[in-house]
Amino acid sequence: MRAIQISELGGPEVLRAVELDAPDPGPGEVAIDIAYVGVNFADLQARSVGYRVTELPFVPGLELSGRVRALGAGVDGLAVGQSVAAITEGGAYAEVAVVPAATVFPVPGGVDLRTAATLPTVLPTAYALVNTVGKLQPGETVLVQAAAGGVGTVVGQVAKLAGAGAVYGVVSSEAKAEYARKLGYDEAFLADTFTADVQEVTNGRGVDIVLDPVGGQTLRRGLESLAMFGRLISYGNASGEPGWQIGQPELYPRGLSISGFSILGLTTDAPKVLREIADRAFRLVTTGQVELPITAEFPLAEAAEAHRLMGGRTSTGKLVLAVNG
Repeated sequence: MRAIQISELGGPEVLRAVELDAPDPGPGEVAIDIAYVGVNFADLQARSVGYRVTELPFVPGLELSGRVRALGAGVDGLAVGQSVAAITEGGAYAEVAVVPAATVFPVPGGVDLRTAATLPTVLPTAYALVNTVGKLQPGETVLVQAAAGGVGTVVGQVAKLAGAGAVYGVVSSEAKAEYARKLGYDEAFLADTFTADVQEVTNGRGVDIVLDPVGGQTLRRGLESLAMFGRLISYGNASGEPGWQIGQPELYPRGLSISGFSILGLTTDAPKVLREIADRAFRLVTTGQVELPITAEFPLAEAAEAHRLMGGRTSTGKLVLAVNG
């Protein structure tokens, strides 16, 4: 089978096309003929710094859509030929992948395989950030970092559905700000000035929830943008900056709280919880309440170009690789 593999860490050029034997499923696993792959920033981190890479060579790719090729022993509820979407620890940049059955989801009716490739990580992440971890209450205000990215394009819509009083986005350019506003953000601010902008638009109150996949100093500034009893949810470190400590002086005076979330953590530690969240999240697409915009598609062989586009921080929405779509 065709696959894209890395044998060393580095830039997009280390993504190389190879021929590998198609894997067979073991007990509790599902082999999938892949149609499309969702490209995530975590793929770029795997390629460049070895994020969640256990050994080299390694085939990247965390989310995919396709059709069931074969079922391992003990797998129930799925059938060969069935359209599915899945989350995997790696291996999606290929024609065939083997995935634990616990993280394979039937594609909802009315959803095509191209769109389905964007469902496994983005939509459950957005739903969990707003409802499960963030526990958004009607009327509360939300600030979303990377508002024009994959999760960002969805989480604002999910927050509005949950009753947010206002949803603000933070982006890196005016073009992305306009894109975010078209997706329903009440306002979008540039990364350099968002702290002051938040204070101005909220009359000095701050926001109730900050959602942050960037980390570093951006996370620290997000904490400063919170209102009394506000909460910040960290779900990534796209900045690559070293972590920093926070404690009583920052949290106690205004009753602030910080939480963390990882959709990949749920795949290994709590797959049943992941399935419950995914089931609720997928309904938002099947009912037409949430739009998942795909803004660029590349053939599998051009995975490096997809990485260059995302790494250049100019892309918006979701990027996908077409394998056998």
